[in-house]
Amino acid sequence: MSTILIVEDEADIRAVLEYNLTQAGYETVQASTGAQALQVARTTPIHLVLLDLMLPDRSGTDICRALRKEPATAAVPIIILTARTDEIDRVVGFEVGADDYVVKPFSVRELLLRIQVILRRKTSDSSPGTPIAFGPVRVDKEAHRVWMNDVEIALTALEFKLLCTLYERRNRVQSRDTLLGDVWGMRSDVNTRTVDTHVKRLREKLNEAGEYIQTVRGVGYRLATTPGEEMPS
Repeated sequence: MSTILIVEDEADIRAVLEYNLTQAGYETVQASTGAQALQVARTTPIHLVLLDLMLPDRSGTDICRALRKEPATAAVPIIILTARTDEIDRVVGFEVGADDYVVKPFSVRELLLRIQVILRRKTSDSSPGTPIAFGPVRVDKEAHRVWMNDVEIALTALEFKLLCTLYERRNRVQSRDTLLGDVWGMRSDVNTRTVDTHVKRLREKLNEAGEYIQTVRGVGYRLATTPGEEMPS
């Protein structure tokens, strides 16, 4: 049974989320402040975080960054809940490591579906498969761990899924729409610039190995066999 951390300062929203998540078969733990959220995350094994952006002590983006820096929660999926609708807020949310972004007021049924998709995707990511290695990069898909020149780097669940997807389809161009469907698990309510943001962050984390991920102008991305390799005409 998956345990979901609800980080929300409004008691009525916490109560609604707890009731519906429990009815759907999940266990829940709760926090009303950022400090409480970090404490719970450090002491309780959790599988997903529902994170409000507007907290009384710290911003949700700060908490998201902090969770991504903690080894125990670096790969735990995070869904941001917020009343903010500006696209820049969504971009910032994804840039600090969120896996999804839901605007209030939201449909509980849709939120449950998104949670189900993300947790199913994470389970799939942890399934044993062919070892992944290219250049100085080594990936243990089952353990959800990545090394660069034998130094482990922390990737979010979406960054990890993106890297694995590009590798499994290496030398084949993947359009932004294809990546949205296959990596994010849904095609609606996500701007294609979200893909560009995640590719940029993944390249930065891979350092010089980021050159393996090529931009195909006007189409999308591909992972090349060797860095700097040109697309065939």
